[in-house]
Amino acid sequence: MTAPTGTTRPTTESEALFARALAVTPGGVNSPVRAFRSVGGTPRFMRSGQGAWITDADGNSYVDLVGSWGPMILGHRHPAVIDAVNSAVGRGLSFGTPGAGEVELGEEIVARMPVDEVRLVSSGTEATMSAIRLARGFTGRTVVVKFAGCYHGHVDALLASAGSGVATLALPDSAGVPASTTADVLVLPYNDVPALEAAFAEHGDRIACVITEAAAANMGVVPPLPGFNATLSRLTRAHGALLISDEVMTGFRLSRSGMYGLDGAVEGWAPDLMTFGKVIGGGLPVGAFGGRSDVMELLAPVGPVYQAGTLSGNPVATAAGVATLRQLDADVYAHLDATAAEVARLSSAALTGAGVGHRVQHAGNLFSIFFTTDEVRNYDEARTQHTAPFAAFFHSMLDSGVYLPPSAFEAWFVSAAHDDRAMEHIAAALPAAAEAAARVQ
Repeated sequence: MTAPTGTTRPTTESEALFARALAVTPGGVNSPVRAFRSVGGTPRFMRSGQGAWITDADGNSYVDLVGSWGPMILGHRHPAVIDAVNSAVGRGLSFGTPGAGEVELGEEIVARMPVDEVRLVSSGTEATMSAIRLARGFTGRTVVVKFAGCYHGHVDALLASAGSGVATLALPDSAGVPASTTADVLVLPYNDVPALEAAFAEHGDRIACVITEAAAANMGVVPPLPGFNATLSRLTRAHGALLISDEVMTGFRLSRSGMYGLDGAVEGWAPDLMTFGKVIGGGLPVGAFGGRSDVMELLAPVGPVYQAGTLSGNPVATAAGVATLRQLDADVYAHLDATAAEVARLSSAALTGAGVGHRVQHAGNLFSIFFTTDEVRNYDEARTQHTAPFAAFFHSMLDSGVYLPPSAFEAWFVSAAHDDRAMEHIAAALPAAAEAAARVQ
């Protein structure tokens, strides 16, 4: 058995669990960011949550600013969601047949989003993978355009990135992904309209689709510059390609209709396909992709593009998703926006007071703090930030009972359950965390 790095014998339950996990799981975790590699130390193993709080295996409680990376928009153990899940479990866990729950979840998505039809899957990765296959099938083309720093799940073809500058044929960023898999992927700098225009000028008749996060939130939060999404829509339509808006992070998180609802009315852009996840599962594994009927009708069993999944539309997961979406009214979003703004303001004030250079960037109620004073518009600029101050800031907050994303390149999430007590706890923890960051900047 391998002990956690830096220890000889586990002294806490989380350390003991991590030692056991290291013996049976690569890195001791089932998703890399959980391993604390970018901040150091031993990951906390959580055993329960309630409202805005989570409790680890040692009984320590934390104000949660991760929220399972977005799904817990109502907070942990929301009564309506728990009741819906318990009711669904009482009827059975899985049938492998159509069920009423998947129809209801599909109706909820179509009613809120600019999509005519939707297909449910079990993860955001499945959603993006299937949307790209569908775009290629619809257009008869092979080339996919993505943006450096935008994460669309661990699809082989999308595990590619490239430096800023002119479009380059991408090389894979992960071992096990052959170069041939990414040979038809063009990686461009995010927010760079000239690079986009140049790519279409050279490759426009081979481009099947452009996939973009509606607002980038996987390199830290980097919102699209004014007009960028509209340009994506204009260029794809002009060249006969499809625009895929990845709303796995933003969908239903920023408004009832995702990031599209924030800038669609202003800029007049619209995606051809959209992908969803996280919030639509209410904490259980669900993904979806949807779009125009003429595109979606190419999916089997109606059309020739094959896609399937044994647990797609799982009755327990869809029950959690429907219950969550039905709670998301204007008051919830007003609370999310106000809470996120206040956490960001308090954090910035504490860092400023300690003399720590930083920048807060928002996309609605998604936000993150970059430890740089320069504007961050793309992945190259995001990577210039200083990560050591964030690690010190993170651990001080953790020691004070506030659980932040364990990476300087992740968005922060608030929930409808973050109340005055949670906010007071965050405010009390921030001065010491800012001073810790100041000591290593």
